[in-house]
Amino acid sequence: MTTIDTTTTTVTAHNATFTKKSGESRTMNFVKINQLPESFVNTQISGTGTARTLAEGQELVWDLDNNGFRIFNWNTVVGEVTSNEVSFETSFNNTTNTVVQ
Repeated sequence: MTTIDTTTTTVTAHNATFTKKSGESRTMNFVKINQLPESFVNTQISGTGTARTLAEGQELVWDLDNNGFRIFNWNTVVGEVTSNEVSFETSFNNTTNTVVQ
């Protein structure tokens, strides 16, 4: 019998639109990496362990809609960035994001 541990953490989610390198606008719902549980981040990282250097104003974030890491460009934000509290649920082999009302 397999037991899956589930953890729910309240994090601050952000919603913002920015202009991509291609000139396209992108709206993203995201959580900053430092808000995510360390155990979850560790399960999502692969590679050599070498930190990637990002340009000034760019930040690695967790995209809540696509369930993956993305780069958010703070230098090209269009309009206002909004924030709200979200319950971020993690388990051994699954991730669910639910907005707290």
